[in-house]
Amino acid sequence: MFTTKYEDILEQIDQVDPVSYGNTRNFIDGNVSKLSPYISRGVITTKQVMKRTLDRGFDPDDIKKWLQELAWRDYWQLIWVEKGNEINSDLRRMQPDVDNHQMPKVIVEANTGIRAIDDAIQEFYETGYLHNHVRMYIAAICCSIGGSHWKVPAQWMYYHLKDGDWASNALSWQWVAGSNSNKTYVANQNNINKYCYTDQKDTFLDVPYEAFDSMKIPDILRDLTSPNLKTPLPESDELNINSDKPTLIYNFYNMDPTWREGEDANRILLIEPSVFQKYPVSEDSIKFMLDLGENIPNLQTYVGEFDYLKNEFSLNEEDIYYKEHPLNNYSGNEHPRDWMFSVKGYYQSFFKFWNKAKKELTRPKDLFDGA
Repeated sequence: MFTTKYEDILEQIDQVDPVSYGNTRNFIDGNVSKLSPYISRGVITTKQVMKRTLDRGFDPDDIKKWLQELAWRDYWQLIWVEKGNEINSDLRRMQPDVDNHQMPKVIVEANTGIRAIDDAIQEFYETGYLHNHVRMYIAAICCSIGGSHWKVPAQWMYYHLKDGDWASNALSWQWVAGSNSNKTYVANQNNINKYCYTDQKDTFLDVPYEAFDSMKIPDILRDLTSPNLKTPLPESDELNINSDKPTLIYNFYNMDPTWREGEDANRILLIEPSVFQKYPVSEDSIKFMLDLGENIPNLQTYVGEFDYLKNEFSLNEEDIYYKEHPLNNYSGNEHPRDWMFSVKGYYQSFFKFWNKAKKELTRPKDLFDGA
């Protein structure tokens, strides 16, 4: 489902129909881009996608929903930059009506009885892909209906996602659960039927919206589990490091093949066990990262902590380079990431961020200086 060849990824950007995306994105067969795995792994950037789209002659007003979708990614990441580990707990307020700190077993087993949800979870396990609308349905079932705190099911979803981005995932779950928003999100069976093309009746979600206010946790969601999430890490390569060359550090969130392209440098994919112990991902996600690494010439893999790498090979800080990310605990020369807009900092709502950022769309020269 997801190519790992850089040339194919660029072609995929250029094949996006941003107008159709805006009209169909909420349907499970909508004209979505499936670029998110490459954005999450840092292979491409939101700014790069925006520029290539606008270079095709689209008026920003005509593709607002597409540009907003890209901007949501930056928005979540900027909150992570600003708030750090605070995103790992209830951000704006305590999640209301928490009953448990596990998750419904029927979600993990794809056995909710709601066909669209169960089929999507089965496909998710096979492909690592989950439509954004279905992600919201699952989060609503776990948190808004099932009373689960958002953290455990969010970790389960992140573990299996090919486009795993902890900020986007955790903060979206919090938005649904009401800890990063003013209210919880719910969807009933009619909504699922509409966007998933089913015609199912008599499920625990087959109720009018006003019934959710007084609904007790359905019995089918009462059997709970805490998935055992472990990351199988690969072996390190036999590293060949030339101390006379700069050392460029790649990681799970930076697999950019164009970063300092053509420069004679040591290129190290750093896989820190401590990161994956705290934020576990599946074997398929690790393989996807390693396959994307084939786009980076002479990339060598080191499994261990940054300080071990630095000390083992006597690396000088002035010769170490890396891209900024909240999970990094490195020393050396930090390069900034490419963001869509110059707007930074914490905004409590996306639209406060967007209303400021969108003004730059009228100044494309400023927006794409250096791009």
